[in-house]
Amino acid sequence: MQIERHRTDILIIGAGGAGLFAALHAKQANPDLDVTIAVKGLMGKCGCTRMVQGGYNVALAAGDSIERHFMDTIEGGKWLPRQDLAWKLCVTAIERIRELENEVGCFFDRNPDGTLHQKAFAGQTFDRTVHKGDLTGIEIINRLMEQVRARGVSAMEEHRALDIIPAKDGSGAAGALLIDMRQGVYRFVQAKAVLLASGGGPTMYLYHTPSGDKSCDGLAMALRAGLSLRDMEMVQFHPTGLLGGPDTRMTGTVLEEGLRGAGGYLLNGRGERFMHKYDARGERATRDIVSRSIYKEMRDGHTTPMGGVYIEMAHLGPEKVAKMFPGMVKRCADCGFDLAGGRVEVVPTAHYLMGGAEFEPDTSTALPGLFAAGEDCGGVHGANRLGGNGVANSTVFGGIAGDSMAAFAAREGWREADEAAIDASVARAEYPFSQPPGDLLGLRERVWQTMWDDVGVMREEAGVKRGLSKLADYEAELDHTGLADGDRRFNLTWHDWLNLKSLLMASKVIATAALAREDSRGAHYREDFPETGDLDATRYTRISLEGDELKLEMAPVSFDIVQPGQTLLDPSVAAE
Repeated sequence: MQIERHRTDILIIGAGGAGLFAALHAKQANPDLDVTIAVKGLMGKCGCTRMVQGGYNVALAAGDSIERHFMDTIEGGKWLPRQDLAWKLCVTAIERIRELENEVGCFFDRNPDGTLHQKAFAGQTFDRTVHKGDLTGIEIINRLMEQVRARGVSAMEEHRALDIIPAKDGSGAAGALLIDMRQGVYRFVQAKAVLLASGGGPTMYLYHTPSGDKSCDGLAMALRAGLSLRDMEMVQFHPTGLLGGPDTRMTGTVLEEGLRGAGGYLLNGRGERFMHKYDARGERATRDIVSRSIYKEMRDGHTTPMGGVYIEMAHLGPEKVAKMFPGMVKRCADCGFDLAGGRVEVVPTAHYLMGGAEFEPDTSTALPGLFAAGEDCGGVHGANRLGGNGVANSTVFGGIAGDSMAAFAAREGWREADEAAIDASVARAEYPFSQPPGDLLGLRERVWQTMWDDVGVMREEAGVKRGLSKLADYEAELDHTGLADGDRRFNLTWHDWLNLKSLLMASKVIATAALAREDSRGAHYREDFPETGDLDATRYTRISLEGDELKLEMAPVSFDIVQPGQTLLDPSVAAE
């Protein structure tokens, strides 16, 4: 199999907020660097950052503070976040939002006095979410795209990353192997520094929000490259995914948290508000609590005609709702629903992976030359990501990655690739052509249902073990299910197979971590272990790949900034 060869100083895998910001910062640090972005879809048109509706958390207003934002992040994450990463997020978000406005050219909504408008999001003690209506992600991605293209960054569009390729001498990463989906050929890109910023995307669930190109490829690549994944049991379900029925593919699309922050009601199938019987904050409780509450109503049979619950905004005034949330009102209208003046059926939808590859505050990883940023990474959010912290995470650490890689590339040369690793990666990708065709769609739908039923919003030992057993069966079935040996160009069935292979790997990691964590934290709720347990003894899950087997350990969380029971706002902590 012929493999085309390319060389670049910096290779960025992914073109969301993390990838684009990394490219921008690398070019700003050294305009002479050859920076290349490889993206599975089209630049600026794929991925999850573009889909962000809600906004960007940043401590700007009088009465708010970095310390307050940090404590909301730590407490929302149930003391599982890596504290130096959470602190870096909160501090750098202030710098980054100014950069987005003054250098990148983003226009965010403002108050009459000219200050940035910041709206309420659940789980926060202050209204700190900067936004552009309910289309914040489009604004950020469009402006970043303009800046990146103006700086001469190379783009390899519709290129699927297969593997991080190590150096022949074991000294670090030598580059990455890609498939040009248009031409159906393999391309090895040699690079001094590689950024893994492909995004997570829990699309292994029956209801999910991420774009269709997301299949956890980056997490599978990280494992095969020798990195460990942390907090992978922490799958965030957004409480209000559109439930559109069988005639629309919009099912699972997020109706963002600002609806509940503005005063929207959740009603069960009997038309009753139910959130206050589960949490005193009602609809403004954190995402994990609201998702579980909706799930309980569904399980108890208090459902709408299509099996979910309702969200209602009409009491706020239809004209006001249409002005505040134009994107969602139009999206619902396109599906035949009246968000501003009626009720819309919603269901918890798999939205975000708090878990991911372990990385350092400078975005370096355990493999020299390999950096990581965005949803491919774990440790920033812990057990629960606050709404508005996601796009902040991507842009904050994406910018840091660009700076770090520029410095790394200035002092490092290209490494000679391990050709055996390239051959092994090609062999894995070619494998399905050696098997007889089968029912990939049916297999994928069974994976969706199993993850929803057994490793979903509510978990218990027997269910998770049942899920793990089924996942093993599905993986064996996939390994005996192939496709006709034909043209590799735009062979979407081939890429469906590769997507499912990555999703099954990530699903096994999620289920393995969920079985090991015998307590309930944030997004991970064990009905057989409903208590949180001793916060001082908090441990996180760490999973690595040894051969074909997953290895799990429980590692202690380092409380190096603040201890459980304390807050950075306490004089006692300040004194320390």
